[in-house]
Amino acid sequence: MSFRRPLVVLAASGLFLSGCDRQEPTDPLVEIPPAIEAPSAPRTVPVVTVLDRGALLTELREAASAYAAQSRPDVADPLVGKRFSVSIAFGCSGPEPVVEGQAEGLARATRGPEGRAIQLSMTPGDWTTSALVGGSGGEAWEAVEGFWITRPWMEQPGCPGATADPLASGPVAPSPQTFGLAAVFDAGGSRLDRRNGRAYVVSVRPEGEADVVEFPGQGYRLRLQGRMGAFPDGRAIRCRSAGPEQRPVCIAAVRLDRVAFEDAEGSSLAEWRVGG
Repeated sequence: MSFRRPLVVLAASGLFLSGCDRQEPTDPLVEIPPAIEAPSAPRTVPVVTVLDRGALLTELREAASAYAAQSRPDVADPLVGKRFSVSIAFGCSGPEPVVEGQAEGLARATRGPEGRAIQLSMTPGDWTTSALVGGSGGEAWEAVEGFWITRPWMEQPGCPGATADPLASGPVAPSPQTFGLAAVFDAGGSRLDRRNGRAYVVSVRPEGEADVVEFPGQGYRLRLQGRMGAFPDGRAIRCRSAGPEQRPVCIAAVRLDRVAFEDAEGSSLAEWRVGG
């Protein structure tokens, strides 16, 4: 008897432990409540105080979509009055040839008459009677001068990194311009800030003992700064297209404060202050 008692105790202990470790089968008809997660902190939405290139292009794309769908909300436009600072890269492929009838509203980089300097220029387009402005009720504007935002598919302000397709059969023409800024000038206002067909021009000349200015690999930048304006309907952006299968062309009404040419690093080469 003395030899069997410890075995009974051990057997009983084993049964007790086995009962503790055993898991009851889950009833498939009983719903298991989900785990309760700690509430996450509310997402902070950054407040955009100055619209840069990417932010403005986003607004233009949304306006184009709303125009195509005819779903523009009938509310006050929060864009009106916001500040903007937009950079437009140009001269990315080297100096451009000088030709007659160059497109207005596009910044250009060409060689000077003697080939030593680089001339940067921008002639705003006369959009006063264009289809985008005409008929909008903007009779209170005496002049509207336009600036195209080239390569609107790129939110980054620099030159494109993509190269030409080696399988292309020849030179590829640039895509038509679809997004732009319309600098508006009130009737009866000062005419000193209007270009009236005159270009913004600056020459980058050789320094020191250099004979010519080497063309930079990353081109130059046109910087436009100011505040968002409004068309007579109260909207900052106006879009038009020839038909439902055509990509809309959209322009934003703006009040310019500053126009500048910069190098690729953002250093100012020349500037014009507008409006005082």
